[in-house]
Amino acid sequence: QVQLVESGGGLVQAGGSLRLSCAASGLTFSNYAMGWFRQAPGKEREFAAAIRRNGGNTYYADSVKGRFTISRENAKNTVYLQMNSLKPEDTAVYYCGASSQYNSGSYYYPYAYGYWGQGTQVTVSS
Repeated sequence: QVQLVESGGGLVQAGGSLRLSCAASGLTFSNYAMGWFRQAPGKEREFAAAIRRNGGNTYYADSVKGRFTISRENAKNTVYLQMNSLKPEDTAVYYCGASSQYNSGSYYYPYAYGYWGQGTQVTVSS
């Protein structure tokens, strides 16, 4: 049974930082690209960042580029999202996903991800 478990969310003031973690089990982690998406109330789930299997390539939404960093430790079956210079508009539930796709163009879209975690809330106050 595949499980993705996010942690590290919370309440932070604008300009602050948080580090999200996503621990995977039940799959061969190094065989999957990993992504972070977020969903604010009343909005669709949107792409934030993704990383290829070996961590050699990363991808970011324009809205987070330069502020967020995605990384992974395959030995620990874990992917991270370091979020700096947080803004109130970053407030959302953050989800990690696992993708078996090889086409990096697909990583920006939820359909490419076969497994999802339950999400962790990030709230940024102004």
